[in-house]
Amino acid sequence: MDTLRRLRGANNEGVLVAVILVVVIAMALASPAFFTPSTFFGLVRSSLVPLVFALGVLLIMISGGIDVSFPAIAIFAAYTTVAWSTEASFDPTLVGIFAIALLIGAAWGLLNGLVIARFRLPTLIVTLGTQGVIKGILLTYIGSTYISAGRLPASVGDAGNAHLVDIPGAGYLHGMMVPVVVIALLVWWMLTYTTFGRSVYAIGGDIEAARRVGIKVVRTQVLLYVLVGALAAFGGVVYVILGRNANPQTLVGTELDIIAAVVLGGASIFGGRGSVGGTVLGVLLVQLINNNLVLIGIPSTWQRAAVGLLLIIGVSVQALAAVRRRRQPVVIEEEVGAA
Repeated sequence: MDTLRRLRGANNEGVLVAVILVVVIAMALASPAFFTPSTFFGLVRSSLVPLVFALGVLLIMISGGIDVSFPAIAIFAAYTTVAWSTEASFDPTLVGIFAIALLIGAAWGLLNGLVIARFRLPTLIVTLGTQGVIKGILLTYIGSTYISAGRLPASVGDAGNAHLVDIPGAGYLHGMMVPVVVIALLVWWMLTYTTFGRSVYAIGGDIEAARRVGIKVVRTQVLLYVLVGALAAFGGVVYVILGRNANPQTLVGTELDIIAAVVLGGASIFGGRGSVGGTVLGVLLVQLINNNLVLIGIPSTWQRAAVGLLLIIGVSVQALAAVRRRRQPVVIEEEVGAA
């Protein structure tokens, strides 16, 4: 039993690996075209942006909240930065593009954090409102003009053509894979080894208990949303680089896939639990389904239904586990000392 528990993992990562293997085997049996380098490269490429977003959602979910504003923040930060650079005929280099976008994303995250932490409002309602405000500003003041590859800043266009591995006829691994992997490792390190990471877990586990032990809850929550806003902006710029265009009408609406991936990865909707490893596996599973349903003869129109079903299953499993934990009797051991 101890061996099975270790294989299962603290957040059911082992179970998710088994599910992914079953899905891979089923798809390989249904279509021999599945086991090709192009399928693998396509899966990795399509997972980069969702993984960045999922890391942000993971942090918020561990803290006991839910965020649906991250796609709007992502495209707002990326599109605004690229549009400004294009209109000003000034290329601040790729580092500059990322820096400007991250500042914009962090500012929106700061707004979310201040409203949620100071006024203790529901995170879903606040972030839903932020999403609406951002969409309105984009349409009214920033614009909705599609920026094609030829009009992108030169640094962004060059980054779009930077490949780590390029096999003619088989596909390629994009250079953006490197910073995304680095971001994932940094988030893992922060959650595992820093006081800030432990504070996030503590707030999600019991916010009042966290206050009593001396954790500065308001400051931690504000910093957390600033970080998540910056992560969303980073993902938005990566999305523009990979797609080689900037369209302000994209990304918003992808919340379901990202939240489903994080929940499937073992993050608790009740807060206090989740891991980067599980989130990576959850993203891979969702992208496997989104990218390859057609190979086994299922129309692509069923993608949303499949992801929604996975989300329901993931939440149901967590709810049942929570009920079982509440029903378990609490054993109190007493030590009787000799008088």
